[in-house]
Order: sequence, then structure tokens, then C-alpha cells
Amino acid sequence: MRCALCWNEETARLSRQHNDANVLSIGQRMIPEDLALKIVRVWLETPFEGGRHAQRVAQLNAM
Repeated sequence: MRCALCWNEETARLSRQHNDANVLSIGQRMIPEDLALKIVRVWLETPFEGGRHAQRVAQLNAM
């Protein structure tokens, strides 16, 4: 499991592109609903970039 705590659209995008996060965490009291929906949309639509990030993800998977 690779969980990402996201507080804006950029952290959501990067968590998927670079870490292939497969669980999303959003602070309920800290993030307004409209922003939370944008974060979820970006997170779901962003693919894993692979390349130089694949080795790190493989190391995490091996743990």
C-alpha cells in the first residue's frame, strides 16, 4: 500500500506520477469540499510516470 496525504491538486498529481500511490488521504477538517473533489479527480486521472520512479516503487513493493 502506498498512501498519499494530499492537500492540493499538485500533491495529488505528484503522488500518482512519482509514487504510484494507490490510497488517497485527505484531511476532512482542513480541506473544503470543492477542493477535495478536485484533488480526487486529479488523483484518479493521473497515471504513474514510471521511468526513474519505477525503481523506488519496486523497492517499496518489496518491503
